[in-house]
Amino acid sequence: MKHSILKVVLACSILFSCSSEPELEPEVINEETGNPINTSSNRQETGSSSNDLLSASTFNKMVVEVGYIEGFKPTEKAMTNFKAFIENRAFKPEGVSFVENQVPASGKTSYTLEEVVAIEKENRTVYNTSSTIGVWILFIDGKSSRDTNQGSILGSAYWNTSFVIYEETIRGLSGGAFQPSRSLLESSVIHHEFGHILGLTNLGTNLQNDHEDPEHPKHCDEKNCLMYWAAETSQGIGSLLAGGETPVLDANCLADLKANGGR
Repeated sequence: MKHSILKVVLACSILFSCSSEPELEPEVINEETGNPINTSSNRQETGSSSNDLLSASTFNKMVVEVGYIEGFKPTEKAMTNFKAFIENRAFKPEGVSFVENQVPASGKTSYTLEEVVAIEKENRTVYNTSSTIGVWILFIDGKSSRDTNQGSILGSAYWNTSFVIYEETIRGLSGGAFQPSRSLLESSVIHHEFGHILGLTNLGTNLQNDHEDPEHPKHCDEKNCLMYWAAETSQGIGSLLAGGETPVLDANCLADLKANGGR
């Protein structure tokens, strides 16, 4: 991977190290009722809520909380695309809605996963209720601490309803000459990371056919699929974003989601 949109791996991070909750966590209090909120159901292993997100068996509605560091709000087009992506894949009879949450800047330029988690714990307000499933997405004003001189991480799914987008990195790789538009790159990374919390690939949503990439586990082996671990060459990422369109799920990934209660 290189520090260029033509050679950076697309949204290539799934974190499993934060799937368990520490024994003593401070309570999150509902400001309107004053009652504590049960956060445990939103702090589980990535992919474990795939059926809950896809089907209407337990949750009839989805609320996505869009957290963003001041000055790093995503484009409206990317959010419109994201809502359409959810509605095309999930059954939510009472709808999908978005709420915004501006998060204070920390002054950091690089974030560890633990720091990303701490921001969620401090600022997230939307959690599961009896009929609504809550999703948290954070757009952060810095890079991942796991970036190297070989490449940058654009997004990471780390809990069952949580993922982070490294918005500053995305802005540095988009909008310029020979680069994709910011909304296109944002959409591609957002959809990819949401795909992981939907259980793709073989991450809580069972495979209907063998299409997991053996060299890049939990990713699809079809190079044109949204869930492909984009190649480390210009041909790889270029093919995913060719034509100025957000990559889509291939037939195998779609079959997996449908078998797990999705559209």
